[in-house]
Amino acid sequence: MADPTGREAVAAVWRIESARIVGALARYTGDFALAEDLAQEALAEALVNWPREGVPRNPAAWLLTVGRRRAIDAFRRRSSLDEKYAVLANEMSEGTEDVLWDPDQIDDDVLSLIFTSCHPVLSREARVALTLRVVGGLTSDEIAKAFLIPTATVQARITRAKKTLGAARIPFAVPSAQERAERLGSVLSVVYLIFTEGSSASSGSDLIRLDLASEAQRLARVLARLMPDENEVHGLLALLELTAARFPARTGPDGEPVLLEHQDRRRWDLAAIRRGRAALARAEQVGRGLGYYGLQAAIAECHAVAPSVDETNWERVVLIYEALGQLAPSPVIDLNRAVAVSMAQGPAAALRIVDELVAAGTLSNSHLLPSVRGELLIRLGRTDEARTELEHAVKLCGNERERVVLQRKLADLG
Repeated sequence: MADPTGREAVAAVWRIESARIVGALARYTGDFALAEDLAQEALAEALVNWPREGVPRNPAAWLLTVGRRRAIDAFRRRSSLDEKYAVLANEMSEGTEDVLWDPDQIDDDVLSLIFTSCHPVLSREARVALTLRVVGGLTSDEIAKAFLIPTATVQARITRAKKTLGAARIPFAVPSAQERAERLGSVLSVVYLIFTEGSSASSGSDLIRLDLASEAQRLARVLARLMPDENEVHGLLALLELTAARFPARTGPDGEPVLLEHQDRRRWDLAAIRRGRAALARAEQVGRGLGYYGLQAAIAECHAVAPSVDETNWERVVLIYEALGQLAPSPVIDLNRAVAVSMAQGPAAALRIVDELVAAGTLSNSHLLPSVRGELLIRLGRTDEARTELEHAVKLCGNERERVVLQRKLADLG
């Protein structure tokens, strides 16, 4: 009789070890696309065998062994009895499912996997899908559910991504120091994008997608361990930890958003705050100053250490946003700066910044701009104008939970 815990074990091991397994297979075969297929075949075999025969003593090594056997079969089918096949066969004859991992080599494998999955030759959507699949260990169905798109779309993106990497002859290897510096931004942006979608879902009925946010945090921790001398890696990890620390208080019992000023700060995750602050300190120690993610983490830290909204060091928040705007100009940063200015200097000063954004025609498709402008107009007593802005924000808002908050503000205006 099949043991249902076997399937649970497969899922748990796969989520933890899939990146290392795919990375090791890619190193052995020299073929990124083949390695991912081999790992999936090993996973399928485990789903059949483990519930029936029991979980092996070393599950990850079992999966790797099966993957390597399948690699040999693949080379045999291609009649490629070349040096690569001989090397693989020799390794198989010497190893068992209890083979020990080589920690140093595995770290290189995972790093190679991350940089390959996030290669700039791929589109942003393809990088996200491939990273979640081969580094995060998520299935196509899980990725589709996370981004509210058809599974077939995810599968097509992953297939195209692997074909693109093959056609471009992208090597599976840790890039040189110069290449790492050039491509690290792409890697970090993918992890940040995954977390952003998880922390504030752009659509759907949930405000927070914990599965996505948690996966991004895990990827950031992996990067911090593999690249300890990169300040922006630690900056990103700090930002994610400090932001996620507020998750327990960001929604009420009914799942509706709880604004910052109304959050019970006793519910914030103190352990996550400590981890975030430690990562931020590490980013500062590495040198070269704080970058895009580190500065955002510094803002998050201001919120994390403040006893209340009123006691937040808003002047410092404004200064950090100004520095962030100089480093990476963005209308979203300007809008966030306006919110901070409203707290530090009053709504009139903030409205001037927001009106400049309106005049520039930026963020015209986002509900954030009319939402912030409406809030500022309420504070200035300009109720009729505020109502118009909030009505516009409701029409643009794609998230059901956020839309309810905006509608409630509208109702309060009478």
